Amino acid sequence: MRLGMVIDLQKCVGCGGCDLACKTENNTPDGIKWSNHINQTEGRFPDVKYSYIPTLCNHCSDAACVKVCPTGAMYKDKRGLTLQDNDKCIGCRKCMRACPYGVISYNKQIPHRQWQDDEALINKGMASPYDVLKQVNSKTLPYLNPERGDTYPNTRSRRTTEKCTLCDHRLDQGLKPACVSACPSGARVFGDFDDPNSEAARLVKMHKTQQLNLDANTRPNVYYIRSFNVKNLY
Repeated sequence: MRLGMVIDLQKCVGCGGCDLACKTENNTPDGIKWSNHINQTEGRFPDVKYSYIPTLCNHCSDAACVKVCPTGAMYKDKRGLTLQDNDKCIGCRKCMRACPYGVISYNKQIPHRQWQDDEALINKGMASPYDVLKQVNSKTLPYLNPERGDTYPNTRSRRTTEKCTLCDHRLDQGLKPACVSACPSGARVFGDFDDPNSEAARLVKMHKTQQLNLDANTRPNVYYIRSFNVKNLY
């Protein structure tokens, strides 16, 4: 089994719904983006070309982050996913330096620290974030998705790294990754590339594909097909 994703750039509308869905599903703190994108503008007016490339962990078959991790915190599972045991992470950031895609983040501060802030933005005019939690007797963060904690900590520790898991907790329930389910145009297709009958494998066979940073020789499992064409809008 080799799970991964095909992203159809012609269908992608650049709405950022994948980024929002990922953040909501996985409780990622401010500044940390498991799902992100690259904006590029090339050329000189009036001959200008714009591109929007969604990015995420490529769950490489020969993952550089797994090779360099000194504690085994980064590992490959039987489905081909590159996952992380957060309890084993010592925050050395070797995985970040080894990743050729720049998709691994580091919790320099305590995640979601803003909810510990006891100072209101307007004195006597509004409650502080800490007071809000106290008033409602909340034992956790107000937007926390408890299901994320099925396979990975709901809230991560300071000085640990984190990245996309392709929503392994959802896969365990027979669901698609949150970014795939949220995409309004169906630009993201998730599947098993080792299964010739899967939609993902069919698309890779049908189209000329692109992959990011192939020179790194990590055998990434995120493929891009086609490209944005303004003529398709009319």
